Amino acid sequence: MSSTVTGQPSSSRAHQFYQLTKPRVVSLIVFTAVIGMFLAVPGAVPLVPLLAGTVGIALVAGAAAAVNCLVEQKIDALMVRTSRRPLPRGALSSRETLLFALVTGGIGLGVLHQWVNPLTMWLTFATFVGYAIVYTVILKPMTPQNIVIGGASGAMPPVLGWAAVTGEVTADALTLFLIIFAWTPPHFWALALYRKNEYAKAGVPMLPVTHGDKFTRLHVLLYTVILCACSLLPFVVRMSGAIYLIAAVILGGIFLSYAVRIYRDYSDALARQTFRYSITYLASLFAALLVDHYFRVLV
Repeated sequence: MSSTVTGQPSSSRAHQFYQLTKPRVVSLIVFTAVIGMFLAVPGAVPLVPLLAGTVGIALVAGAAAAVNCLVEQKIDALMVRTSRRPLPRGALSSRETLLFALVTGGIGLGVLHQWVNPLTMWLTFATFVGYAIVYTVILKPMTPQNIVIGGASGAMPPVLGWAAVTGEVTADALTLFLIIFAWTPPHFWALALYRKNEYAKAGVPMLPVTHGDKFTRLHVLLYTVILCACSLLPFVVRMSGAIYLIAAVILGGIFLSYAVRIYRDYSDALARQTFRYSITYLASLFAALLVDHYFRVLV
């Protein structure tokens, strides 16, 4: 097996570059983008925008994640959750990471422009700037509302998917955006609660660090209530039917029960469970939208 100048096997280095893209995060981004594509049309999604849109969005999302790793490498080194990332361990250099991000993001934008449409490319580029620059460089080190404001970029994937197959952004697409936008604060604040000491050590002004646990627990509850209300909008605007409504009520009820318990009887273990459930919640909610969509098409 060939080796690099650092003495690491090439396959190992390839894995390190892959880790820069935060694959678990990107997989959820791509999943919601693809759901947006399917919800945008009554029947089958055209193959070219489906494949090219998925690849392009995934590549740009991975590039944004790599820039985030580059900017936050010193912070990552101070936190247990992120200390094993490639840059804090010295597995990759800053120069390699920047080059990787530029090439990956450039290819992704090129794919979107060439095989999807310019609107999707520009929206995806704006999302990249929103996450990699506005959120990572400006908001995260400056304000405890970083997650709320920066959540706009994280809520864009279904809008990107919608635009990829229709060439436009409609009110229904923005409904999907609103759901993820409302989901982001309780999702990340649950994590921040049980990682508070690490964020404090790293000097990141997350809400539990700046305003304390009780204030954060209350806001987890309040934003979960907002999320549950937002999750009903697809049914209210007749974008979905009874199947989705039932799923949204059940999934939201479980999320709300976690949020109430966090507020009333907090523990780090409960916060971990809430954080993990929040990921399941979002994936299941969008899957229910898809099932409902095609059930209504078939009947």
